[in-house]
Amino acid sequence: MLPQPLFHALLAVVLVAFGDTLAIAGDLFPGPVEARVVRVIDGDTFVAEAHVWPGQTVTVSVRLRGVDAPEIRSRCEREKIAGKTSRSALERLIGGATVQIRNIGGDKYYGRVLADVTTQEGEGVADHLLGRALVRTYSGGKRKSACG
Repeated sequence: MLPQPLFHALLAVVLVAFGDTLAIAGDLFPGPVEARVVRVIDGDTFVAEAHVWPGQTVTVSVRLRGVDAPEIRSRCEREKIAGKTSRSALERLIGGATVQIRNIGGDKYYGRVLADVTTQEGEGVADHLLGRALVRTYSGGKRKSACG
C-alpha cells in the first residue's frame, strides 16, 4: 500500500502524463483496475485495495456510480433497516472478493472515488442492487430520504 502523500504524487504524475486522454474521457480514468474489497461501508460504498501496477496497491473508498443506498445512520427506523439490508447485500455480493473498477473519477468527498464496479463474473454491482430494489438511481444533487 502506498502512503497517501506518495499516492497523491503518483496521481499527479498520471494526470500530467495522461491529462489530455483523461480530459477527453470526461476526467475519468477508464480502467479497468483490479481491486480486492477490504470492507463494505454501506450499501453503495466500500474500501478496496486497488492494484495500480505489479507490487503496488492503493487503499481507497469506492462509491458506486449511479446509485444511492438508504442511510444506516438515519433518524428514521425504516431507513436504518433498509440501509443495513443494502449493506448486507453488497457484503454478500463483493465482500472480500476481487472486483473490476472502471470509469474512475473524483467524488465530492476527499479520498473517495466514484466508479463503475463489476464482479469477477462481470456482473454490474449497481445494476445488481437496483434490480433487487436495494438502492435507488442517483445522478447527484440532494438525495431523497427513504422515509419521505
